[in-house]
Amino acid sequence: MARKKVNLAWIANDSTRRATFKKRRKGLMKKVSELSTLCDVKACMIVYGPQEPHPEVWPSVPEATRVLARFKSMPEMEQCKKMMNQEGFLRQRVAKLQEQLRKQARENRELEVALLVHEGLAGRSLDDVSIEDATSLAWMVEMKAKVVHDRIERVRKEHVASALRTAETTVATREKTPVEAAMEALQRQDWFMEVMNPNDHNVMFGGGDETIPSYIDHSSPWLDPYYPLN
Repeated sequence: MARKKVNLAWIANDSTRRATFKKRRKGLMKKVSELSTLCDVKACMIVYGPQEPHPEVWPSVPEATRVLARFKSMPEMEQCKKMMNQEGFLRQRVAKLQEQLRKQARENRELEVALLVHEGLAGRSLDDVSIEDATSLAWMVEMKAKVVHDRIERVRKEHVASALRTAETTVATREKTPVEAAMEALQRQDWFMEVMNPNDHNVMFGGGDETIPSYIDHSSPWLDPYYPLN
């Protein structure tokens, strides 16, 4: 069975308040002892109770004195780094609750506008809505349209990428024709590449500095420029 939530307020009844004090002080000491044992840290606890001449100290007065002396020897900035009094705690708590309230108000407003959108799609007339509701409605419709547009664009890009991958796979796995295979075999031979891509004009005639002279037919006057005409 769940424990009943305690109202954090001053207890008016004296006997109830004293009993609660003793019970909570005992539980607090137990928590400090567990923290010191489980995490191997130096800790102490000093509680001043009402109508008690001496405070309750854990684990002992000498050990508490050593822990406090070590704490006081630290720089002042380190001492106050995470220190908080009752006023600071309440301020922090109030700020947190206010932020939660603003967040809940935003969520409620979004739900109201979403309900208005559904009612408009169902056929309700929006002539009687206020300026604020109409502005929120336009904003939500614009946001929803942007989400749909982004989704369509993302799906389109995924389809294009998938089609490109499929085409590349098809080209890579397609069997080469005999002509293509023969051309690739020729291109792998060095002599064929030298013939197809000569570095100078002499390569076509045997290479080097020696060139093959052109053939001249001396038997025909039309083909031999040195043939005697007379």
